[in-house]
Amino acid sequence: MSGITLGDRPAPRPAGGFGLFLRRWAANPLQMGSVVPSSPALGRRIAALIDRQGDEVVVELGAGTGAISRELLAAGLPPERLVVVEIVPEMARHLARSLPGVTVVEGDAFALSEALPRALHGRIGTAICGIPLVLLPAEQQRRFVDAVESVAPGRGFLLYSYCVTSPLPYRKLGLTARREAWTPLNLPPASVWRYRPAG
Repeated sequence: MSGITLGDRPAPRPAGGFGLFLRRWAANPLQMGSVVPSSPALGRRIAALIDRQGDEVVVELGAGTGAISRELLAAGLPPERLVVVEIVPEMARHLARSLPGVTVVEGDAFALSEALPRALHGRIGTAICGIPLVLLPAEQQRRFVDAVESVAPGRGFLLYSYCVTSPLPYRKLGLTARREAWTPLNLPPASVWRYRPAG
């Protein structure tokens, strides 16, 4: 596990990561999923859907340049209750600089039991996924579902996607699915899906 945690500072800096986003998109379009960062409108929709009690945290997987993270903080999520996981070292460093007080983990969202500190296992209120899972083969989708279940048993996850229909074959993955939000103000328009373990 490689973690980067910043000390207390007043507020997140402005975005400023668009050039980084474009460079990463050019290097690996499938990893990014979109040619532009997520919009504030989408971030606000996601922020309204998070569920967190007491000392639970929100974990954002595939945080990119932090567009969604900033909206979560703007909506009132305390920085110390937000953990972002980003596999790309350059992006993880950018997140650590631009999100004061947030725990930034440079690690693999498909291996969360190793990436996240053990103290967080079972203390995740909401996991948010910005990874384009729809583009991945079924075995990788299964690996992701299992990774989330290993650290947030029974909680499932939110997935934002540009698909109108479910981006995951949820029944085959043993999940229930519900489209919780849609925003035409994102480019392209995006949906937010909530997946939970079935039964």
